[in-house]
Amino acid sequence: MRNRLTISLVAASLLASSAAFAQSTTATGAVNGARTGGEAAGPVGEIVGGTVGAAVGAALEIPNAVITSIEDERAPSVTVRERVIVGEPLPETVELRPVPNYTEYRYAVVNNRRVIVEPQTRKIIKIIE
Repeated sequence: MRNRLTISLVAASLLASSAAFAQSTTATGAVNGARTGGEAAGPVGEIVGGTVGAAVGAALEIPNAVITSIEDERAPSVTVRERVIVGEPLPETVELRPVPNYTEYRYAVVNNRRVIVEPQTRKIIKIIE
C-alpha cells in the first residue's frame, strides 16, 4: 500500500511539474523521471518515473518544423528586464507573432533570443539559443 502511494505521488509530481520538462525531449524526460522516481520509491519508482517522464517530455516536445519555420522569419528583438525563462509569461508589451502553419504557437524575439510561446497564457514553452 505504501509503495502505491509513493508511486502515485511520484507520478503526480512529474505531471504537475510540466514547466520543468518544457525544454526537455522525450529521452531527457525519461531520464529525469527515472532519477526522481528512483530517489522517491526505489526501483519501482524508477520504472514509473521513467515512463511518466517520457510521456510528459513527448507531450511538450515542439515539432522541429515549428523551430525551423521561425528561424528564417525577420522580426526585431525587444529588450525586456523581466526574466525570460521557460514557464514564465512574456510581458504584455511584447508583440507575439504567428508561427507559419502552426496556429497553436506564437513567437517573439526577446533579448536577441527567439522564444516560442503558448498564445493564451503568453508563457514561454521553448527558448531557441
